[in-house]
Amino acid sequence: MKLVWSPETALKAYMDTVQSCEKFKESGVAELLSAMAAGWNTKFIVESWSYGGPVAASVGLAVAARNTGARHVCIVPDERSRVQYTKALAEMGVSPPPEVVAGEAESAVARLEGLDFLVVDCKLREFARVLRVAKVSPRGAVLACKNAWQRTFRGGFRWSAVLQRGMRVVRSVFLPVGRVWILHT
Repeated sequence: MKLVWSPETALKAYMDTVQSCEKFKESGVAELLSAMAAGWNTKFIVESWSYGGPVAASVGLAVAARNTGARHVCIVPDERSRVQYTKALAEMGVSPPPEVVAGEAESAVARLEGLDFLVVDCKLREFARVLRVAKVSPRGAVLACKNAWQRTFRGGFRWSAVLQRGMRVVRSVFLPVGRVWILHT
């Protein structure tokens, strides 16, 4: 079975995220990621987050998880980050909150199997290694790299350079909304 697109679920998650993120007074990455995760009816959403970073994308992914019944895991670097992250989501009214795993993103992702939606921040030094160790679902997966504009790639960005050998790329695109690289396997 492959990931199957549902425009109705994508629209519902998008609208719910717009309402949930009114406080941010701008639209973009949160709504996009929410609609994509819900629209592909994902069952296991994983994201990385760094101390002091914005939580809008996490709010959107939590909305998508609620709409699809997905497991949502957020990887943070340490206990201080975990406390700030959970506090920020609580202030935004996110319920249920995602599971939060404190530790190095690469090793945490390597322990998770069957993910079908992964969001990695290109601000992470090891973002490519995180993508490489991801154990995606046999149904396929959507991989997203946010803040891609902050990286300089000689000769352009090549997914083949960061993915596990044998992983088939169905489609890849750079979206100016939030400057996100998206890959569908």
